[in-house]
Amino acid sequence: MNEKVQLVRGEQLQNIPGAVVAIGNFDGIHLGHQILIAKIKEKAKQLGLSSVVLTFEPHPKEFFSPSKTMPRLMRITEKWLVLEKLGIDYVCCLPFNKNLASQSPEDFVKNILLKKLNAKAIIVGDEFRFGSKRAGDIHTLTMLGEQLGFSVEAVSQFMKDDVRVSSSRVRDALANADFDEVKKLTGRSYCLTGRVAHGEKLGRQLGYPTANIFLHRLHVPLMGIFVVQVHGLSEQPLPAVASLGYRPTFGGTQVLLEVHVFDFDQDIYRKRVTVEFLEKIRDEAKFDDAQSLIIQMNKDAEIARSYFKIN
Repeated sequence: MNEKVQLVRGEQLQNIPGAVVAIGNFDGIHLGHQILIAKIKEKAKQLGLSSVVLTFEPHPKEFFSPSKTMPRLMRITEKWLVLEKLGIDYVCCLPFNKNLASQSPEDFVKNILLKKLNAKAIIVGDEFRFGSKRAGDIHTLTMLGEQLGFSVEAVSQFMKDDVRVSSSRVRDALANADFDEVKKLTGRSYCLTGRVAHGEKLGRQLGYPTANIFLHRLHVPLMGIFVVQVHGLSEQPLPAVASLGYRPTFGGTQVLLEVHVFDFDQDIYRKRVTVEFLEKIRDEAKFDDAQSLIIQMNKDAEIARSYFKIN
């Protein structure tokens, strides 16, 4: 196993000298995904091969119906960071485009899984579909494995509280700000990661300087004002309050994550940070004027400081 997972994108896809491969979107990397990942790690260790997670960007549903997709739980960087902690050797991210979408199941197996990844074993969920028009399923993959010399294993759906663990279930929990449920389904707190960018300095003008993080996604699975902590600026996570939304008071049109870190004054432009969501304070709201917003922001900050037991 590599000390650090390697992220390989598109054309960089290399000829790996023998791999055990898991294929999927892995949105949220919930407990069901983690069982599959544990299996490829175990199999790779048994066979002396590399463990590989093969995923896609954008999500295939976003490619086919961008206006109808559910909010994405993770972008590729966030997946990569979690998979690194899980001890995977390679994360391979294929661009999901017209060329990939049009490949037959046989071509996908030959061109990607065998030619590029040198797959010796493939492990997928039991509802796995692949190839043009989702024509391939687990039976297709097993048949191709018998013909072309790789093994195939299907992992059954993982149940919790008699309900299948799924990305949709995680989204529902986030929409309800049920962060305890999210942790039960994924084994960790919900986080968003991104680089701090220059904003319009509105927070500073209102007395709350913020780190602005553009999330570069069509939709987000939660919105509002939150108690959060920020990783990546110090050895320990820093207490903060965050706004995630469109800033309706100022006529915003783009989703933005704005984070005010308490008692902190450093230049953090371009730094990559991870924001961990702990508790929802309220929904986003449009205020009649800036002064009304400041009064509410003071209340939000007081709630967040109380959560962390800081003055």
